[in-house]
Amino acid sequence: MAATVQLLCLATSSGVPLYCRNKGESRQLPFSVIGSLNGVHMFGSNQDIFLTSTSTDNTRVCWRVFHDSITLIAMASEEDASDLYLSRLLDNVFSAMVLVIGLDDLVNLKNVERMKRELRACYKLIDSFLAASDWMGDLTQCVDCVVSPHTDILQEALDVFVAAAASESNFGCLIVMDKVVVATEKWWRLAAQEIMLLAWLVGSLAPSTSRDYPIYLPHGSPMVPHRLLTFQLVPGVEVCLLCGPTPSMQQVQTELVERFWSPLLEPLKTCLRVHQRSFSAGIPLHRSILGLLLVNREQNKNLFTLQPHTIEHSQQQGAAVPPERRRSILRLFYTLAVSSYFPADSSEDSSAPLHEEFHTGFTHSPAECYIAADDHKCYAIQTQQHQLFLIFTSDTPTFALRNIATKTINLLTKELPF
Repeated sequence: MAATVQLLCLATSSGVPLYCRNKGESRQLPFSVIGSLNGVHMFGSNQDIFLTSTSTDNTRVCWRVFHDSITLIAMASEEDASDLYLSRLLDNVFSAMVLVIGLDDLVNLKNVERMKRELRACYKLIDSFLAASDWMGDLTQCVDCVVSPHTDILQEALDVFVAAAASESNFGCLIVMDKVVVATEKWWRLAAQEIMLLAWLVGSLAPSTSRDYPIYLPHGSPMVPHRLLTFQLVPGVEVCLLCGPTPSMQQVQTELVERFWSPLLEPLKTCLRVHQRSFSAGIPLHRSILGLLLVNREQNKNLFTLQPHTIEHSQQQGAAVPPERRRSILRLFYTLAVSSYFPADSSEDSSAPLHEEFHTGFTHSPAECYIAADDHKCYAIQTQQHQLFLIFTSDTPTFALRNIATKTINLLTKELPF
């Protein structure tokens, strides 16, 4: 059975449903079921019981109340069911609501019908968190990135362009297929979730050569709106500005975009060629690797790919383990590793991280872990700055996994500015 996820949003005080969104072949829940799910949580609250999650034979349910005003309930079938995934889903969804309509209206909920209409503007962004995608930022709470071979040239062009367009703010970034290529220093100072949400928002909007979109920053400015300006440089590549009342979109479009970016068409097209791998094909990886996720823990960035090799080799691997299956494996393996083995990232999961006590008196926290299944194997390494999660073909010798993983993380962190 295909994995299904259902998301409910209710007014906390009245229990009135504000919206319901689904992923997969799931039917709209009847009002009686919605009322029961909310009633169980309310009953627990009245008895001083803090109910966060529960599970049935094949479904897990999580509840979150935000600002005593909005209640979100998520239900996932067994494949997607983990407290880590559902907790981060609910946090992303509420932050997406703040991003689009602001915190004030959500906290001071006075007119339910009006709120229902306003929340429709969030649907495409919220649905993107429910759908399978080529990004991992929703789960890792980091920013999906692409490392271009022309990073230095693009960074210099972006800095000059943003300074000319919005000198009072200097918030700008370059995005390829909803992944960040380069950004200004101030853009990187935004909360990691905000950067992730902004990239996902751009991807969820209807295609356009330029946009002037009002947004709120869930962490930095949840009450006061800013303007998000986006300009398509080539199909799939957009430059974004975060600014106040000035400059006008037309001014930037007519006076600056052509001037600064037309000389860089070839480096921009190169970004498109490397976006699926997330880094240049000039960095060779072991042929047994089916996919990888590299997380920079200090800078809250991701590199994620399900196509680590040439198209021909990837097609051969895809016959054994399709990309959709690899994506699911990598997400589940990440969830397992950070929930049970890597304690620095386990705060959102109710399960305690594995912590072994030895008779000699010292304790041990795992820095590596692996699994071996019928059609694949996985290995993860955590260092002080990075985490690397790898999927291998099933015929890769288990004793070789650690050696390949160690060489891979050393290669990537040495060769890439990441």
